[in-house]
Amino acid sequence: MGDPKKPRKKYERPYKPFSRVVIEESNRLSGEYGLRNKRDLWRAAYLARKYRRIARKLLSAPPEEAMRVVGPVIRKLQRYGIVGKDATLDSLLDVKVEDFLERRLQTIVWRKGLAKTPYMARQLIVHGHILVNGTRIRQPGYLVPKDEEDRIECTLKIPTQEVEQEGNGG
Repeated sequence: MGDPKKPRKKYERPYKPFSRVVIEESNRLSGEYGLRNKRDLWRAAYLARKYRRIARKLLSAPPEEAMRVVGPVIRKLQRYGIVGKDATLDSLLDVKVEDFLERRLQTIVWRKGLAKTPYMARQLIVHGHILVNGTRIRQPGYLVPKDEEDRIECTLKIPTQEVEQEGNGG
């Protein structure tokens, strides 16, 4: 057993981290989704690789074993909204990093309009102003299940742009 104070890593670093293509793509995704550092991106990439690896392994497995294992995996990804309702084993091979980044609490808070930018969404979450299903979640990387997406609320009142424009005009 390992030391509980030193959990294993939940990400893998890129093979060539200083490649121009890797740097440009990671900077684009980090800016688009408001990630704090590259480790957040590597964690999402690790999850995508994990499920693609499972799909490749199941494609080469006997059909009865593949059907037994693929059901729970697809149901889990459907619950998180990563794959659609009619997902098959082949559709698991199409899972991308962006699919996992879109399901993060930080991104969903920003897309719902509770924050103006992804960076503001991250700050609201870390400061404890976001409730998911009545529970305060302080991890911006929390993967939000589809059924909890409608139950996200902000406890802080943020002035909208219309109110700011009215205040500046008077």
